[in-house]
Amino acid sequence: MTKIIKKKNQRNQPTKRTLKEKIYHQVVQIKRVSKVVKGGKKLSFRAVVVVGLTPSFVGIGIGKADDVTNAINKAIAKGKRNLINIPVTKTKTITHTVQGICGACNVVIKPSPLGSGVIAGSSIRTVLEVSGVRNVLAKQIGSNNLLNSARATINALNKLKTISQVAKDRDIAVDLLYKN
Repeated sequence: MTKIIKKKNQRNQPTKRTLKEKIYHQVVQIKRVSKVVKGGKKLSFRAVVVVGLTPSFVGIGIGKADDVTNAINKAIAKGKRNLINIPVTKTKTITHTVQGICGACNVVIKPSPLGSGVIAGSSIRTVLEVSGVRNVLAKQIGSNNLLNSARATINALNKLKTISQVAKDRDIAVDLLYKN
């Protein structure tokens, strides 16, 4: 994720300093929400942002504030905390077919051949593009809610495994998986 440089300070306690890397973010949705209070309605904004770190990290953040810029900044900060790693192949696709569910939204993501691009709609496309996946096929079933479809995509991507992880789970050699 990020490189950590440990330095000893005067008290012999290690301090952490991270190097800046290229972080991408894409705003998925900005909504005006209201809360009914004693004096009337209090208006605020909710921002849903997808955050990605260059090779294959992606996360979703939600921020609420009185103005749009503060809501987006909060969402970016929360998205950086929720980054997950995605195993991507050499052809910039995923390793196998996965399915993710969040609420009434169901997302199916399949690998596709080189040059096909990201074939997806809604916020699924945004999540996949920011994560660095370039050749993939996705279908959204059920709800059209942008936040739930983005969360279902993250849940699906979180289920991805590499061949070496599957071999380790089954306690067999990687070569035996290729023979089957």
